[in-house]
Amino acid sequence: MFKSAQFRLHLIVFLWGFTAILGKLITVDALELVFFRMLFAAIFLYIFIRVVKKQSMKVSRKLFLQLIGIGGLMGGHWLCFFYSIKISNVSIALSCLATVTLFVSVLEPIVYRRKLDWVELLLGLVIVSCISLIFNVEFEHKMGIIFGIICAALGATFTVFNGKLYGKTSSENIIFYEIFGGWILVSLFLLASGDITSVAAIDTKNIILLIILAGFFTAYPMLESVRLMQYISPFTLALTVNLEPVYGIVLAYFIFGKSEEMSPVFYGASAVMILAIVVNGIVKARRKKLPAVH
Repeated sequence: MFKSAQFRLHLIVFLWGFTAILGKLITVDALELVFFRMLFAAIFLYIFIRVVKKQSMKVSRKLFLQLIGIGGLMGGHWLCFFYSIKISNVSIALSCLATVTLFVSVLEPIVYRRKLDWVELLLGLVIVSCISLIFNVEFEHKMGIIFGIICAALGATFTVFNGKLYGKTSSENIIFYEIFGGWILVSLFLLASGDITSVAAIDTKNIILLIILAGFFTAYPMLESVRLMQYISPFTLALTVNLEPVYGIVLAYFIFGKSEEMSPVFYGASAVMILAIVVNGIVKARRKKLPAVH
């Protein structure tokens, strides 16, 4: 069962990595892309929860508002991610995702009121150094890097706050209401931009790709990650998710070719960031296994 769970885990991380590829293949703007991704994903999740599982979706008003708010952060995270891809490329957007760990290491002690971890601070210095190096070498992609880092900051924020809500309702309900909340935020952005009619002008090819993105690459991996928690530890899940940029960058290079070619410095700095995150996870896991000293 563990081997089967490992295969399923790597499959969903691979699917998450492939979302960036689809983001480049889908030719609509980032705002419309996220609007349809979250709308279709919410529909798929609603059908699964109410029709397939026949599960109650009732939550308290307070929890509903909290989930909608966190979903807004998720929507902003995805919006910045796809916008980074549109104005730069897949490799830049995915390399910036590594900074999620840096932001989490800063936010967690504040939200959960714990002491700063020296290992996390060291990790943060490594990541900041690597991103600075990439920024200087790939300066023509500076706006893509900036939005990629904002994407990571929003991702870290909703991840940290999400941790406070798990257990208050089913994981499926949490995922549904958060995606629904993200869709509300993106819809408000569209209304504010005065271009809400643009969503009606999407061609058939893009609609098909958006449905695939929402169903197979969004709703399914999220639900599967919840099921996998029965067989693997949160540490194993978090550590394996760090392979998402690796899968995505390699795939982008082979699929898109020259437009995804980056400098040797970029690949070196990205590899150092990912390695630092993996080492951080291993150090934390070993700490937990050590007996307490009184």
